[in-house]
Amino acid sequence: MIHYWLVLTAIAVAIAYIAHLIKQPYPTLLVVCGLVLGVVPIPALHDIKEYVSSDRVFQTTVILIFLSALIGDAALKLHFHEVKENKRSILLLSLLGTLLTFLLVTVLCQLLLGLSLQKALVFGALMAATDPVSVLSIFKSLGLNKRLSVIVEGESLANDGVAVVLFKIALVTTALSVSGVTSGVLSFLKVIVFGIAIGLIGGYLASRITSRIDNYLVEIGLSIVLFYGVFEIAEAFHLSGVIAVVFAGLILGTYGKNVGMSDTTLEKMDSFWEVIAFLANAIIFLMVGLEISNIDFADKWPEIGSSILIVLGARFIAVYVSLTMDRSVPKAWKPIIAWGGLKGSLSIALILSISPSFEGRDLLLAMTFSNVVFSLLVQGTTLSKLVKVLKVK
Repeated sequence: MIHYWLVLTAIAVAIAYIAHLIKQPYPTLLVVCGLVLGVVPIPALHDIKEYVSSDRVFQTTVILIFLSALIGDAALKLHFHEVKENKRSILLLSLLGTLLTFLLVTVLCQLLLGLSLQKALVFGALMAATDPVSVLSIFKSLGLNKRLSVIVEGESLANDGVAVVLFKIALVTTALSVSGVTSGVLSFLKVIVFGIAIGLIGGYLASRITSRIDNYLVEIGLSIVLFYGVFEIAEAFHLSGVIAVVFAGLILGTYGKNVGMSDTTLEKMDSFWEVIAFLANAIIFLMVGLEISNIDFADKWPEIGSSILIVLGARFIAVYVSLTMDRSVPKAWKPIIAWGGLKGSLSIALILSISPSFEGRDLLLAMTFSNVVFSLLVQGTTLSKLVKVLKVK
């Protein structure tokens, strides 16, 4: 199967280079290419498309192989002091904003689309968070105001873990009750708090080890073990692996760099993770487009169109309500933060993780895929225009 991945990587890298030449965000062009390849029958690529777009391969690639690397790279470069300076904005958006989006999407899908409680909860969780893979790649290409970028990146890293927890709770919730809500809240807090603890402990231990080593090859290897290790440990205890990686990366990127990394190690480590993140992003966005070959859109267009409007409306309401409690955020930033709430590969990977026997899975998959593609192709491509209109530097 290795030749499948070589061909896929070659296509992804070539498209990313073309995007660079025409000065367009490469995620957008990769998704478009993936959609075209997924729809157009090309005999030479049939086996590759069938293999790559299968549920199991997509989940494994996104969640187990690439997610830890992408989140670890982003957290490693997002310094703790920057997060601390903007902690109020990040916490409001990633906690209150995510929960508001989740509740609004759930309620509106029940009322307007007639979804059952469980299906509405699952879709609400899938749409609650902004995907760090999508957000980081688009925002880096725009070169936005540093503080605005930190807020958006910090939110996308944190609310991603929150949404995964909500998704897991939604899967086992078929009816609402006081005891059920209480149990859900306690489970939510446990998963988040202990996930943070694992990340902090792992990041601290890795930082102390690097302080005793002066070998960039070993230290880069240790960062790989750290990111994948804390993710696996947290998931083994049914905690948030994403949150664990975020905090491990923050500690290693701040404390670890200060106490034990030479200039050579810093340069080599940043370069290493930058290359890994680029390749992972390129392959993932191409895979998102290819996934269209597995989705049945027949008779689902009214629900799909309505769901896009519901998700957009919920996102704007959640952002504006959350940031009313933080007056330090300029008014011109709020529509950018709301419109920049892109969905991505993780949402598709999560919906694909649901058993095919789950009632309404096909509809939820079509709605999720359509919202992801809309956010990447419409929101992602017009974000720069919005920035210019609002005159945000």
